[in-house]
Amino acid sequence: MAGHSKWANIKHRKAAQDAKRGKIFTKIIREIVVAAKSGGPNPEDNPALRSVIDKALGANMKRDTIDKAIARGAGNADGDNYENLTYEGYGPGGVAILVECLTDNKNRTVAEVRYAFSKAGSELGISGSVAYLFERKGQLVYDASIDEDKLMEAALEAGAEDIVNHEDSFEVTTTPEDFQTVKEVLREKGLKEEDGEVAMVPAVQAELDVDTAVKVLRLIDRLEDLDDTQNVYSNADIPSEAYEQL
Repeated sequence: MAGHSKWANIKHRKAAQDAKRGKIFTKIIREIVVAAKSGGPNPEDNPALRSVIDKALGANMKRDTIDKAIARGAGNADGDNYENLTYEGYGPGGVAILVECLTDNKNRTVAEVRYAFSKAGSELGISGSVAYLFERKGQLVYDASIDEDKLMEAALEAGAEDIVNHEDSFEVTTTPEDFQTVKEVLREKGLKEEDGEVAMVPAVQAELDVDTAVKVLRLIDRLEDLDDTQNVYSNADIPSEAYEQL
């Protein structure tokens, strides 16, 4: 989610995830299974798997659980035929929202996503209705205490596209293909990210008042809580005061 403070957004998301860690683990396991099934069980040869393993470890998932999920995907287990689906819609205040899902039952998923939008007084759009407002980018966020010159030099040498100072954090952007490489190079130089992901980044943000922002956050939380949802992106510019009202 975009917002006035990317670090504030991250802290909010982490707090929400901590409150429902079991469901987050289930979603990450599903990602591991799909990545291992599509690209093979060796992380060295499968960047998508390497990235989701990193995500799992960052969420404090046990290595044994990760290995079992990899084996499950590599074994092409029955019942693991997941389909990637993306739904597009408009939230409160006309905010653009993308919902990425992994599902083995398309009818169930679309019904649940549509119901979540309708409960917020919003609606699903047709394919392509908001996707053009987003671009897939790698994002790495670093604490503001990190040496900016060291970060900038290392990131650009590693192949990053840009480094932005958000006052309370630094954001390094990459192409999706270079994300894992840039992250690993920076870690080798002692620069550990606070958060990192390949995400759909909005080209234009929608400024919201606090009341509308709260409604958007509640819709996003409702969508993220669905079993089949993997990621929710919006172009909402969330005021920090909105988080305090949740």
